[in-house]
Amino acid sequence: MKLVFVTFLLVSIILSSSLFEVSMAGFCNSKCKIRCSKAGIRARCLKYCGICCAKCKCVPSGTYGNKHECPCYRDLKNSKGKPKCP
Repeated sequence: MKLVFVTFLLVSIILSSSLFEVSMAGFCNSKCKIRCSKAGIRARCLKYCGICCAKCKCVPSGTYGNKHECPCYRDLKNSKGKPKCP
């Protein structure tokens, strides 16, 4: 009986975490489409916005600025010390 319960619990945790990742990907895609809607190089903007969103779980509102809304997004830097997130 305990083995069945433990197995059920583990399966539930695995399924719920994968569903969260899928819903988070949808969240990031929709927020990044808005964020990058006026970008000159949209594909690059979407790529880096997606990376930053996946790591920080947030995207600032609007197409530019407002990075104070998401400090993690604001503070990520590339290898040259410049802001990574659009």
